[in-house]
Amino acid sequence: MTLSVDIRHRLGAFSLETSFTSEGGVTALFGRSGSGKTSIVRIIAGLTRPDHGRVSLDDTVLADTTRQIFVPRHRRRFGYVFQESRLFPHFSVRQNLNYGRWFAPRNERSESFDGVVDLLGIEKLLDRRPAKLSGGEKQRVAIGRALLSSPRLLLMDEPLAALDEARKAEILPYLERLRDETRIPIIYVSHSIAEVARLASRVVVMRDGKVETIGAAVDIFSQLSGPLATDRREAGVLLEGRVESMDDRHRLTVVALKTAKLVVPGQAAAIGKTVRVHIPARDVMLATARPEGLSALNILDGVVRDIGAAADGTAEVRVDCGGDIVTARITQFSAERLGLKAGLPIHAVIKTVALEQ
Repeated sequence: MTLSVDIRHRLGAFSLETSFTSEGGVTALFGRSGSGKTSIVRIIAGLTRPDHGRVSLDDTVLADTTRQIFVPRHRRRFGYVFQESRLFPHFSVRQNLNYGRWFAPRNERSESFDGVVDLLGIEKLLDRRPAKLSGGEKQRVAIGRALLSSPRLLLMDEPLAALDEARKAEILPYLERLRDETRIPIIYVSHSIAEVARLASRVVVMRDGKVETIGAAVDIFSQLSGPLATDRREAGVLLEGRVESMDDRHRLTVVALKTAKLVVPGQAAAIGKTVRVHIPARDVMLATARPEGLSALNILDGVVRDIGAAADGTAEVRVDCGGDIVTARITQFSAERLGLKAGLPIHAVIKTVALEQ
C-alpha cells in the first residue's frame, strides 16, 4: 500500500511544501515542534484541505486541487490517534472500543474485538471508565478504538508526547506489537529520536515546513551532521544486529553486529531476532589504548573515519568499528590531546546503560 503526498499549503506566515511516499510499515514524520508534521497529518486525514497539490493512497485519489477532488475525512477510512486519548468519559473502555467498530462496515471489519484487546493488553480494563485509567492505559484504549474502525491507514500524532518516561516505556512494546502483528501502514509523528529509532523503518525529516531528507531509519540516525545534529541530547547512531545469546542470570543480551558484539541490558527479544540499538553520541568515550578496569561492558576496536567540529567547542568523531559506525561527542580539546585524525586506530567505550533496544 503506497501513500503519496505532494502538497503546498499556507498557514498564516507559515509555508508548507512537502513531497514524499510511504510504502507500508511505519513511516515517521520527524522534526522539531513547528516543522509542519501535524499539518501534514491533518491534510492526509482530510481535516485540512491543501491549497495546492495531490494526496493518494494506491489508486485512490484523496485530494487533487487541479481536478478539484477532495474526499471527506469520514470516507477515507483512516484511524487517527492524537496526543491526548480523547476517550468518551461517560463510556466504559468496552463502549469506547465499540464506538470505533461502529465506523467499520460490517463486511469490512478486519480486526476482531478480542484480537485487539489481546494485542494491547487491555482485557482487565474493559469495564473501567477513562477516569480510572493511567495515561498509558488511555492511549492503549485510544489505539484500540482506532484499530477497530478497520482503518486502511493509521495516523499517530505524537501519541506518547503527553506521557512521562515510565508510561512511554509501558506503551512502546504494544506499539511494536502493533507494527509487527498487523499489516496496517502507520504514519507516526514524533520529535523523539528514541521513539522513532525503535519503531520506524522509514523517516521523513521535516524542517520549517519542508522535507529535509528521507531514508531508512538506520541511515538517517547515523548521520554525523544534518537534521539530527541539532538535537544534542539524543543525537547518535542506530545499529542493526541479531540477538546471539542471553545471560539469564544478569539479564543481558548479546547482539551481534557486522563484526563486533554489543552487550545490551534486558531480554526483550528472542535469539535470532533482528534488533536495532540506539547509541547516543554523548555516551561514547574514546581511548587510543585499550582501557582496563572499567565498568563499561562494550569496548569496540575501530578506526577514526572523520571528525566534525561544532561552534560550542565539541567535536563529533565517527569511528568505523568493522563496518558499523559509532559516533562519539567529545570536546575539541580532547580530540587535539588524543591527536585524533582520520585513519587512527581507536577504542570506542560505550556505557552499557546507554544502549536502547
